Amino acid sequence: MAGGKEMSVDELLELIKADEFSDVSFSGGDPFYQVEAFTELARRIKQETSKTIWCWTGFTIEEIQADEHLAQLLPYLDVLVDGPFIMDQRDTELLFRGSANQRIIYLTKKDDDLCEGAVELVKLK
Repeated sequence: MAGGKEMSVDELLELIKADEFSDVSFSGGDPFYQVEAFTELARRIKQETSKTIWCWTGFTIEEIQADEHLAQLLPYLDVLVDGPFIMDQRDTELLFRGSANQRIIYLTKKDDDLCEGAVELVKLK
């Protein structure tokens, strides 16, 4: 592995728990390409800490929900920033995302979820 370090879920969790002030961001090298490992890590983070988990992905929420394999990570995420970065829609004024097609989706409701560009996910059952 060039330029990186392979780590177990336990090793990552210990690093995350050691920083009591930071929350968690999953991004880069799309987390949904390693959904099993990220699901296990997210599950453990939620069980063992009170940290908020944000996840950036090139997939849309609709694509993730339509795929049972990918959807296994969703219950452990608080915020999903979905959609691929599209250079033609690049906007440096946007909060937490790089292009206008990307959405901020709050998967868990919190009182401070007032962010411009956020969408509320409505679950239909």
